[in-house]
Amino acid sequence: MDVGPAIRTAAGVVRGRWDGVVAIFRGIPYAEPPVGARRFAAPVPARSWDGVRDAGRFGPPVPQVRNVDAVMSSVSGRTDDGSEDCLTLNVWSPDLGAAKLPVMVWIQGGTYLENNTANPHYDGAVLAAAGVVVVSMNYRVGVDGFAHLAGAPDNRGLLDQIAALAWVQNNIAAFGGNPAAVTVFGQSAGAASIAALLVMPRAAGLFRRAISQSMPGTYFTPQLAAAISATIAAEVSVRATRSDLVRLQPRALTEATSAVIAKMPEFVDIWGPMALTPTPFSPVVDGDVLPCAPWSGVAGGAAREVDLLIGHTRDEFRLYSSRPGSEPTPAAVTAAFDYLAPGTDGDRCYRAAYPDATPSRRFEVLHTDWLFRMPSLHLADAAHTGGGPVWLYELAWSFNADQGASHCLDFLLLFGTLTPEEIRAHRSAHPNAANEFPLVAQHMRGDWVRFATTGEPGWAPYDPQSRTTRVYDSEPVTQPYPEELSRRIWATHRFDTLDLPNERRDRSADTGGAGDR
Repeated sequence: MDVGPAIRTAAGVVRGRWDGVVAIFRGIPYAEPPVGARRFAAPVPARSWDGVRDAGRFGPPVPQVRNVDAVMSSVSGRTDDGSEDCLTLNVWSPDLGAAKLPVMVWIQGGTYLENNTANPHYDGAVLAAAGVVVVSMNYRVGVDGFAHLAGAPDNRGLLDQIAALAWVQNNIAAFGGNPAAVTVFGQSAGAASIAALLVMPRAAGLFRRAISQSMPGTYFTPQLAAAISATIAAEVSVRATRSDLVRLQPRALTEATSAVIAKMPEFVDIWGPMALTPTPFSPVVDGDVLPCAPWSGVAGGAAREVDLLIGHTRDEFRLYSSRPGSEPTPAAVTAAFDYLAPGTDGDRCYRAAYPDATPSRRFEVLHTDWLFRMPSLHLADAAHTGGGPVWLYELAWSFNADQGASHCLDFLLLFGTLTPEEIRAHRSAHPNAANEFPLVAQHMRGDWVRFATTGEPGWAPYDPQSRTTRVYDSEPVTQPYPEELSRRIWATHRFDTLDLPNERRDRSADTGGAGDR
């Protein structure tokens, strides 16, 4: 019988499994279970254990809401209360005896609502086989991870990520990795988490490079976060305080969150633009855990010593707008341009820039720009201003006409988890897509690994004058930024924290309390 590899970590010995030439260790605890007195608290490093801990299975997911339609969803797609051992991570190593391989730490997305590293689309074996040690982690999401609660630290999900990165620093050498060559890479909420980590003093020195894939530009003030948390807590007739919520089962909070998500557009006059997004959670710029919004902090030099690769897909919002029944009403189109477009004449600007676009298409482009493309571009501008090295990319390739180069396609390419059969089975699959997929995936994966290894992905750095961009299509090309029409519309916009509308802020600022009362 083949015995899996055993590695001694700082807390004890773990025994993994072999997947061909790649050693895999699943479900390694990096923090104590966030239950009881530790619930809604900052993570505490995992205690040591005796004997050999089996690392053959992924750890259980953290508490999360159901979202069976999302590619980020857990394998089962069910609402899950999580368990005591949910703060775990996984390691894929192509060479346990190697001397200091680059390390790539994956921070997955999921609208700050979902997080499960057992998702087969996050399998790190193919990426590890390209010559890096891959790490993925579970971190708290939803109310447990990101709600603003009196008596609890903000951004507990970000603190979990920092705890996992600290584990990497202390343990990854035993798996063949180099703790001085850590690259964090993440998509969607994972990318926005990475942007936050760039300006967080607690994260300083934990990684050398960072890759932001499709970063959503939503960060909340404490006032806005408190108003949202109070509304969720009211669904279960309690206050948004740690002392009230700690008595509730996670399922009660995930169900309360789902109830609020279903009616979020009704709160647009109270909460502002965030009510038009898919989630009630985002990192909170509290001045402590997260001292400032990423754009201002990065422009001020907070990430000067970190190599950055930033980008997005071409058709980000198509993931949502292509779903059955998603056609926006005229009122929804009007509200989107009233609340999301820059300036006072955003609708006119988009009509002029995209004269042949239908209202639905302009709605889609606006959401793509406001939520993903322009926050990413402006972060690249901020990195250049801050004096750090930065590269920019766009994914333009797609395998089907319905979704185009939509949100989430990038990580399917990087991890190489789509099969030719799945591609061909799509109702609007392009004729040659199954043959093109592995080639596009190889280009992207190779550039990501090169960046993690050398600090350069293989094309010229970005600057606001040339706006050099790597565009991944059936054949990659390097060119000026391709979304020039949208870039001009947003050129003078300043991305910052989202707040309550001014007329609501004063009377809502204390919603949820500044301390247990």
